[in-house]
Amino acid sequence: MDLFMRIALGTRALVRKDPVLVIAIVLALASCAVVPPDAAYTDYVDLRTIGMLFSLMTIMTGLSRLGVFRIACRKLLGVVRGPRRLALALTLLAFFSSMLITNDVALVTFVPFALLALGSLGDARHTCFTIVMMTIAANLGSMLTPIGNPQNLYLYSASHMGIVEFVLLMLPYAAASLGLLVVAIALFGKLQENGTGSGAHGTARANTRDVEPALPASATAATDALDPAPSPLRIAPWAALFALALLSVARIVPYQATVAAAVAVALLADRRALLHVDYALLLTFVAFFVFVGNVGRIGAIDAFLAQMIDGHELAVSVAASQVLSNVPAALLLSGFTSAWSALIVGTNLGSLGTLIASMASLISYKQVALVLPREKGLYFKLFTVWNVAFLAVLAALAAAIF
Repeated sequence: MDLFMRIALGTRALVRKDPVLVIAIVLALASCAVVPPDAAYTDYVDLRTIGMLFSLMTIMTGLSRLGVFRIACRKLLGVVRGPRRLALALTLLAFFSSMLITNDVALVTFVPFALLALGSLGDARHTCFTIVMMTIAANLGSMLTPIGNPQNLYLYSASHMGIVEFVLLMLPYAAASLGLLVVAIALFGKLQENGTGSGAHGTARANTRDVEPALPASATAATDALDPAPSPLRIAPWAALFALALLSVARIVPYQATVAAAVAVALLADRRALLHVDYALLLTFVAFFVFVGNVGRIGAIDAFLAQMIDGHELAVSVAASQVLSNVPAALLLSGFTSAWSALIVGTNLGSLGTLIASMASLISYKQVALVLPREKGLYFKLFTVWNVAFLAVLAALAAAIF
């Protein structure tokens, strides 16, 4: 009985911690019951995607543990003045950094510092709005590059696109997103100055112009003491490894060489970096690969799903992302269509909308819930309104282009 209870509690904890992984495993096991394991299973898993994901996560973990990104953020916050400029600087930081360090890492790293800096303003509404903009920016900035998020890395590999082709495909949406972010921040700032939105959730601070310090001096001193700048010699191996990873993404260097180099650098420079890799995400990919591979061998289901998706890849991928999250949506839909451009655009735009459309969005929500527990409702409201607005504009742009 005790063993049963421990298993039940462990399963419940896993479901709560990573429901997408649990769903992926259940689907994979169910499909294995229909299509028993055989030699064809060896072709299911995209080893290049798994290897590159592992390498990039190891690199970003190593650099994060050195404090490279936190220090860069702190330096920026030390010179930016005023609430609107602060919101814009944080949003642009999330937007551009996510192109290289991924949307997840950008939000994990910068949102806590943003909450610290924004806390000095005493305006919960402005704080929630800024974190919403940072989240949208990380999800939309990451769509420009193959390494910006997990689904891009997979779809880029599966589609055999070149880097230039991929970037040009996503450039109109990234450019439009940047413009929308700037306009949204300017509009919200004007509303705040005019007194709109003040009330129970905080003062609008209409008379506050670009004069306040972004990050209090005491906070800067404390973080400097706790998080000193690492030496260039400690950064160099990770930087070299990142350059090697970019060459692998460009298909100049075999991905196997990058995986081996990532393991070697981690073992020599920081073994604990290997412990912080998101292995649950890698296992989720493997489980979905098995499920999609098996479904593809069930003729009737494969034909039905392919017919349902055919010609509607963009809309289906956006809609599927709202309930599945965009990474699982990309993995599932890729097994039933070869319209790669529509699938890439759809799953990237699909990061907007619901809170679970992109799992990276949950990172910001959890941080806000931890620091400002009474403002969770306000944050969710602002998140939903602005995400739907951005999605409507960018979906209209995609419909016009396609």
